[in-house]
Amino acid sequence: MYSFITCVLILIASYFIYGKVIEKVAGVDETRETPVHRLQDGVDYMPMSRAKNFLVHFLNIAGLGPIFGAIQGALFGPAAFLWITFGTIFIGGVHDFFSGYMSLRNDGLTMPKIVSKYLGNRIEKYVAVLIILTGILVSATFAKGAADLISNLTSIPVLICITIIFLYFIIATIFPIDKIIGKIYPIFGAFLLIMALIMIVGVFINPAYTIPEFTTSGLYLTDKNIFPYLFVTIACGAISGFHASQSPIVARCMENENDARPVFFGAMVLEGIVALIWAAVAMAFFHSQPQLAAIYNASPAVAVNRMATVLVGPVGLLLTIIGVVVCPITTGDTALRSSRITIADQLHLNHEKIISRLEVGIPLFLISFGLTFIDFSLIWRYFAWSQLIVATIVLYAASVYLIKKEKQYIIALAPAIVCTLIAFAYILQAPEGLRLPSMISNIISIIATAIITAIFLKKYK
Repeated sequence: MYSFITCVLILIASYFIYGKVIEKVAGVDETRETPVHRLQDGVDYMPMSRAKNFLVHFLNIAGLGPIFGAIQGALFGPAAFLWITFGTIFIGGVHDFFSGYMSLRNDGLTMPKIVSKYLGNRIEKYVAVLIILTGILVSATFAKGAADLISNLTSIPVLICITIIFLYFIIATIFPIDKIIGKIYPIFGAFLLIMALIMIVGVFINPAYTIPEFTTSGLYLTDKNIFPYLFVTIACGAISGFHASQSPIVARCMENENDARPVFFGAMVLEGIVALIWAAVAMAFFHSQPQLAAIYNASPAVAVNRMATVLVGPVGLLLTIIGVVVCPITTGDTALRSSRITIADQLHLNHEKIISRLEVGIPLFLISFGLTFIDFSLIWRYFAWSQLIVATIVLYAASVYLIKKEKQYIIALAPAIVCTLIAFAYILQAPEGLRLPSMISNIISIIATAIITAIFLKKYK
């Protein structure tokens, strides 16, 4: 328990300490005009308050990510606490802040355009494909997870549940951001946090469950190596390129640059805390039991329902429906929304008319719907790896941004290098990759990362 509490306190402190360091390096200017004041269009550029932007962004980047990923990451034991904590501060927080801040400084543009500006035109289309693909995978993953749980609770066939979810996706993705997202998402974002807090309280007050310490042995329940599998399994809650696709959504609604740290860095810290909670709950609830190991190759939705029901009684069912059904669905639609606006930016489309939004949106819905019939664990791992690549590229772009501003670029370049190493190691040894022995893949990864770092510094520094 003390290890868990220490990590939570470190995360909270990081918002006030490291968050301010990043804000100072970036050069936040509260007098500078934000994009929404010049480009308000009644659809995507709409002014919203700091609190609303924060809760909308928190829900957009969280959803099932820090829940399912953290539960699966619990297989690696308390090492997951360290990755969530320091990954959130020095990698995820930096990535999220600069992905949002660079968009804020560039008319709310989506990440491919931002990357093109700082890394060159050649990579723009590649990033656009990854961003669009990430949005599709997120919506498919979250819709499938929510549908599995709804079906488990109600006995309604999964196909019917998925169909209803995607009908909602169409409505929320196409409508102006202030009509649905701006009104109800802050409420559900608060519910997602409340659910996590109630779950951890349920563990604290029940003497039958104990959160393990860093020194606890016997909880490592997987034959997979911590590096790189832990770092990809727990993506949302430490580092997620998906967040970069969501940042422009709220960057287009910010009224003051001073909102950047609370919204972008603050939401990442809060997501890290949620991930810590769910990892701790899973470790305590399934300690030394084979059920936890089974989660890695199956949807954790049923496990979430069981933990909530046992730990908090009748309230657990309501919390499960709100936290693990409603919230992921709302993240899924903003994932498709980010794909829509990315395509619009790439093709220079005007989406003020609903018919133009439907022309882009409908194909996205159909592709994502089709992916829900693929094995969940496979979708999750490909989703995690693809968003890691996006995050890595965004961090390199942030490094160039800081180099051009003659700022301390190492705060962005260091996490970019770490992400490069993880991405190489995973694809070289993962079952869905090249399946090389871990020692060989790690050596190749180190060499490849060193070469890329050298090339980057030679070109941009």
